[in-house]
This record gives sequence, structure tokens and C-alpha cells, in this order.
Amino acid sequence: DGMNVLFIIVDDLRPVLGCYGDKLVKSPNIDQLASQSIVFSNAYAQQAVCAPSRVSFLTGRRPDTTRLYDFYSYWRVHAGNYSTMPQYFKENGYVTLSVGKVFHPGVSSNYSDDYPYSWSIPPFHPSAEKHENDKTCKGKDGKLYANLVCPVDVTEMPGGTLPDIQSTEEAIRLLNIVKTSRQKFFLAVGYHKPHIPLRYPQEFLKLYPLENITLAPDPWVPKKLPSVAYNPWMDIRQRDDVEALNVSFPYGPLPDDFQRQIRQSYYAAVSYLDVQIGLLLNALDSVGLSNNTIVVFTADHGWSLGEHGEWAKYSNFDVATRVPLMFYVPGMTTSPVSQGARVFPYLDPFSHIGGSAPQGQSKKVVELVSLFPTLAELAGLQVPPACPETSFGVVLCTEGTSIVHYFNVSEGKVEEGKEGCDNTDRCLNEEPVAFSQYPRPADTPQWNSDKPKLKDIRIMGYSMRTIDYRYTLWVQFDPNNFSANFEDVHAGELYMMENDPNQDYNIYNNTSHGWFFKKL
Repeated sequence: DGMNVLFIIVDDLRPVLGCYGDKLVKSPNIDQLASQSIVFSNAYAQQAVCAPSRVSFLTGRRPDTTRLYDFYSYWRVHAGNYSTMPQYFKENGYVTLSVGKVFHPGVSSNYSDDYPYSWSIPPFHPSAEKHENDKTCKGKDGKLYANLVCPVDVTEMPGGTLPDIQSTEEAIRLLNIVKTSRQKFFLAVGYHKPHIPLRYPQEFLKLYPLENITLAPDPWVPKKLPSVAYNPWMDIRQRDDVEALNVSFPYGPLPDDFQRQIRQSYYAAVSYLDVQIGLLLNALDSVGLSNNTIVVFTADHGWSLGEHGEWAKYSNFDVATRVPLMFYVPGMTTSPVSQGARVFPYLDPFSHIGGSAPQGQSKKVVELVSLFPTLAELAGLQVPPACPETSFGVVLCTEGTSIVHYFNVSEGKVEEGKEGCDNTDRCLNEEPVAFSQYPRPADTPQWNSDKPKLKDIRIMGYSMRTIDYRYTLWVQFDPNNFSANFEDVHAGELYMMENDPNQDYNIYNNTSHGWFFKKL
């Protein structure tokens, strides 16, 4: 009880990490955190786009309750005055601090990152952030472009730095201030990379020679993929280097060599991120707080790297919805940590050899909407009550459930067994399910299919993922009253994980699965 919280949230990071079994990536610092943590290998976001996902897990409510499917409304005005996770900690005596991209900036967090409700002091944004989409990428001709693939010389960047470097420095500065204070803290640190543009210090390319980079295992659009399910990756097409390739809309594949370059730069950006995490956790050690600080590490959603002929997020596939999720809880995921112990010595990805296995791993299917009740329970606060069916008028409740009962994994073993369940009617020994959703403006890919504005949404794809399958229904949706009509199904998808782990063979229309749909 009474532990501090360091909440690390990464933009667009799918689990390409050593601790998730990726053989190519160099992520020694995140892997080291995993070696002291419980790692969830089946964790899913509620919508694969930044603002809706973040508002969902920070309020503990699903997108149908926050009513945010795009970037253009503030939940306190348009849905209900819901308390957030940092607000709840603040009301319980914590000093709450935000560094970098935690809430999505703009309307969806009231142009203030929900300050002063959520944070004790105004959130910090790195000054270099405003240059993210400037022409800072050197082309072969020596001119500057706004490219997708953008390794840079940091000394040549505006201010001689990059946003994530600034965020790490600020977070370390804050740790040095709070260490002397009596007050418990909740420090949220949001990193930008590997969000596009893939702009990172160029030396990280050395870790990933192009000849070691493969294409996605399934770089084609699946034959039975309903057209409504496809996202045409418009944000990538608008980058100078992709625009120059003149790829046809909506399916036109990118050239293989360019696909490899994107994948190479995504990995390089992950290693650059890993260095930032390493410096931050090493600072937690240095200020003597590793023994009484919970560390949570996750992402707002994943990112397709050519799977299904898709790039970016904006879909219901695992590649877009699955995220890394791990919790370091001293004395719980590790034996008690003595004060001043070095738990997280900095590891250099350029010289560090050898991986480290997660301390405990759970294959249970879990959702980011459960972060709020889980962190409340871990910190010894009262767990917010479960929301009633309609909760627009309820200030404090959660549509997630605490997953702390999955933590007691005996070392190294993967625990599968009886569900721990407090709330019997909600549970009834059902297998855990993760729900995600994605809106579309039409049945076929349009210029705005990736990010339709609320008024243009006509179809909502509701997706459920269990350990065995992913099942998605694309149904008629009315944006005027936020209602989905499950009688009007536009398309369906069903993937069985055991023989189709990459979700390439849609068997929704195979009538032989009658028993299965009855079960659902």
C-alpha cells in the first residue's frame, strides 16, 4: 500500500520486444523491466487510434461510453463528467504529473490534457514536438523532406534534440524533485516513438542491417477480408517519400524494398525508445525509489507493418489492437526490494547481449480499460465500482475489471486455470474476452476510412478476442444517437487462432460454424 506509480505509455507500439519473443529487436531495458514484472501476452486496446484509446483507459470506460471515436470532442462535455485515473489518485492524496503524450492533445482533452482535473501541475510537452512533421529528413539529393522513414542526426535537429529525449529529461528532473517530498506521486510519461514519422537518431539503424529485415508473413490483402474491414493507410500515403512512390488507392502494395525500410525504421525507433526507458528506470534507481514505486508499461494500440497489405493502426486486427502490458510491483512481482538497490541498471542496446525472460507471464486475455481499477487496487486505493449498464451520469465507475487476481503466477510458469471472480453475475466462469471497435464511413475504403469524423460514421465494427478466436461484426451505426443496429450486419469476420494466428483466413461465411455462433 501507499506506493508511488510510474505509468509509461508509448504511442503506436506493438509488442515487438524481446520479452514478447521477438528475435530481431534490441530492447534490453524494456526486457529487463519485464524480468521483474508480470507480463500480459494478450492485452488489447479498445480502439486502435490514439485519442479514443487514451480517453478510454484513462477514464476506465469504453468508447461507446466516452462517445469519442475520433479526435473532436471532450468527454466531460459530450458524454459525462467522468473521473480519470490520475484524477482519482490526485483526490486520494497523490501528486499527479504528466510528461509528454499522455492524453491526446487538443479538443479531446480540452486543450489542457484535462488539467486541472487530472494533474497537480500543468502537463509538460517537449518543445521539439512542434517540429515532428516539419521537413527534417534528408533525402538522397541532400534536400529536406517530411518523410515517413526519417533517421536523423540529432545535432542538426531544431534545438539539437528530439521530443522523447526531452520528455525523459523532464521526467528525471521531476523524479529528483519528488524524491525529497513526503507526498506519493503518480507520474505518467508518454513517449511518441514509434509513432510516425519514424524520426529517430540515425545510429539506431546500425542495429538492423536491411538484409536481416523480412517482409510481413502475410503481406497481401486476404481474399475473404470484407472491404469495410480494410484501412487504406492515408496518413502514410501523405508522407513525401511514400507519395513519390505513386501507389494506387486503396490496396496498391508498397514496393517490397520500401516495406523493408519501414519495418527497419520501426524497429530502430523501438530501440531508440528502449534507451529512453532505460535512462528513466535507471533514474528511478538512482533516486532510491525502485523499492516503493509501481511501474506500468503499455501502449495506446499497435501498428500494422504490412500484414494484410495494411500499414498503420485503424483496424480491429491483433496487429493494431494488441499492446505490450507489464506491471512491476516491488514485493509482489519480485521479492521485496531493499531501498537503494539497483533494479534497473542501464543497458546499452549496442553492446548488451542476451535476453531476460519475464518474471511471470499471463496468457489471460485482458483489456486496457481495466488499467484504472487494477492500478487503484495495486496502490491500495478503493477500487472504483463497476459501472451500471448506462453510466453517463455516474462520475466514478469503471467498465473494466481489476486484473490483480491474475498476478499470482508461480515463477516462470504460465498460469492457466480457474478464473478469479469477485462479481459472479458478470462472470459466471466465462472465458475472458477483450472488446475492440472501429468506425467506418462506408462499406468500401474511402479517403476518410482510417479516421472518420463522428458525423460521417455509418458502420461500427465490434470485435471480440478470446484466447481461441477473433470475431468481428460490422453493423449499421447512427452517429446522431450513438446507436448500433445489430440486426443490420454489413459484414463479419471470424478467425480461429489455433490454425490461423495471423488472422488471414476469414471463415465467417462457412456455415459449418453454426454451433459456434450459437455459443456466442
